[in-house]
Amino acid sequence: MSITAVGRPVSALKEGSDKDASGASPSSETLAHALDYKESDPAKAIAMLREILYHPTSTAEVLRIKEQAITALADLLSQEKKAEELRGLLTDLRPYFNLIPKAKTAKIVRGIIDAVAKIPGTSDLQISLCREMVEWTRAEKRMFLRQRVEARLAALLMESKEYSEALTLLTNLVREVRRLDDKLLLVDIDLLECKLHFSLRNLPKAKAALTAARTAANAIYVPPAQQGTIDLQSGILHAEEKDYKTGFSYFFEAFEAFNALDDPRAVYSLKYMLLCKIMINQADDVGSLISSKAGLKYTGVELDAMKAVADAYSKRSLKNFEEALKVYREQLEEDPIVHRHLSSLYDTLLEQNLCRLIEPFSRVEISHISDLIGLPSENVEKKLSQMILDKKFAGTLDQGAGCLIIFDDVKPDGIYPSTLETISNISKVVDSLYLKSAKIMA
Repeated sequence: MSITAVGRPVSALKEGSDKDASGASPSSETLAHALDYKESDPAKAIAMLREILYHPTSTAEVLRIKEQAITALADLLSQEKKAEELRGLLTDLRPYFNLIPKAKTAKIVRGIIDAVAKIPGTSDLQISLCREMVEWTRAEKRMFLRQRVEARLAALLMESKEYSEALTLLTNLVREVRRLDDKLLLVDIDLLECKLHFSLRNLPKAKAALTAARTAANAIYVPPAQQGTIDLQSGILHAEEKDYKTGFSYFFEAFEAFNALDDPRAVYSLKYMLLCKIMINQADDVGSLISSKAGLKYTGVELDAMKAVADAYSKRSLKNFEEALKVYREQLEEDPIVHRHLSSLYDTLLEQNLCRLIEPFSRVEISHISDLIGLPSENVEKKLSQMILDKKFAGTLDQGAGCLIIFDDVKPDGIYPSTLETISNISKVVDSLYLKSAKIMA
């Protein structure tokens, strides 16, 4: 059963077909005329572009015009959010792919998949489309294209949290690409593997994959966007190990690369730079970074969220901190990297506030501490219990009376270390005398 598009069978794309032979061959003027309707009447522009695409003529000039028509049609269908039609277009074009070089085929296929990705809520469709293209490339023995589509499929599976399948796919792909020594693709795959292991909380393997990506990148010219991605991932891993100063420097490098390219990831690099400043107790620097020339370019809700967190941390205010988390939930709670570090920051801030509140007391009701700090009694009791176990202060919880009893700091008695030292010295003297007497008796 042939797939049709606007009444045109797939066979109309095949070289030598004489259907619609009476029509004039597509020209640059025909293409320009179709693009004139791109803004005013997208439906008409799509229909005209399909007419160009499905014309049976296949001279070199017509194939060049068809390539431009495909790019324009993919953009229009993406703009109109017609994901299924994009999928059908990719299937319809298979006979056309036999008439053009393999490198151009790869460019068109990846372009159409990118066009589908621009349409919100198409993750499942993208995965299905990539699977179809992998099967087709295997059948057609297009190894170069298959490897890149498989890499895209692995990234989509990782985003869908299908980690096991993504890891299996990447493991096989890394082995195959290393054998072919395609370093540019290897950098992409190693970076994907790093992100995947990081998502699985396997930091040693994530660091190993990042090191492999850097090694491959050092042997070739790496595009600035890809170098920025490497720096961004390096910053994330250093921040995860609490090395925020090194993480800040990597985020800064990534920010400069993305900023020069007007890449939307620049704002996230800047956001993580601000996070590092907060985590190393330099929250006062956040305002100056945001108001700098580079920071003003990205003024928006992402930076406002970090500014609110920095202000709350500077004031040591849990109330302001929680308000920031509520107001900027999407920017803080739903960003896994920021959320992980802010959870640690919240715990530190909570401990500091509790220690400050209980300092004047020797015995205090938990409900009173709860009122002072503005948190539920259950949360306060749980945190105090954890702090006692971690030896943040000496005390005990009297749950029957609902009280916290704080012990006085017991000064260590110096007599015990002195006694142990004296006994140790006596032992050495006795051993020395024993050796001397043994020599005399001999």
